[in-house]
Amino acid sequence: MQAPVLMIVHQRLSYPGRVGQKLMAQGYPLDIRCPNIGQALPENLEKYAAIFMFGGPMCALDCHIPAIRKELDWMPKILEAEKPFAGICLGAQMLARMMGARVWPHPEGRVEIGYTPVKPTEAGRALFDWPEKMFQWHRDGFDLPHGAELLATNEYFPQQAFRFGNAYGVQFHPEVTPEIMQRWSVGGGHMLHMPGAQQREDQLADYPLLDPVIDVWVDKFLAQVMNGDAADAAPASTAAEMAA
Repeated sequence: MQAPVLMIVHQRLSYPGRVGQKLMAQGYPLDIRCPNIGQALPENLEKYAAIFMFGGPMCALDCHIPAIRKELDWMPKILEAEKPFAGICLGAQMLARMMGARVWPHPEGRVEIGYTPVKPTEAGRALFDWPEKMFQWHRDGFDLPHGAELLATNEYFPQQAFRFGNAYGVQFHPEVTPEIMQRWSVGGGHMLHMPGAQQREDQLADYPLLDPVIDVWVDKFLAQVMNGDAADAAPASTAAEMAA
């Protein structure tokens, strides 16, 4: 069995979705922590193979929320320990803020919800092939942290993916499964009227068309995070295979 992977989520019912499924299929046990319901973050990271921080309805600027403040204060341990790290959506915003970058709502009140175009940079293309669209659900963006390398961009939220050493931040949601998509589009339905939001029925219709290519990208991304080598990634079990 592999060393465990620390998974930080932000709501009681949140779970790591496809990312967790693929890592478990590779033999990694998951240690899932939710500081927002009082679960402690580990002081010593030595035993972990990697750390993933997922999204949530909060913002990285919400320091009045005790859990967000605690996470921001704790996150330097990740870089100090030189552990592989991937921040997803809020997790990417937290990484950017911890590194001194500005986090901001879109000046025109736009959001990215549903399948949104993503364009890799030259550095991003050097790592792996990218889908034309990724699934998103956010209203905040962030500046590129000093010293970080931009991997993907788009028109409205230019920092779509970046890396700093073996720490990665992605604005989109590689963990999304159909179940997560349906839950978000109901629970967060009030956001679907905002500019930039794709409607629920269109999200669900696009899933079978767009997700196969995204699934391949997720395999490569996880290999890059865990091993620093996307080129040798062997496809892990997909969510559909695991459910069969």
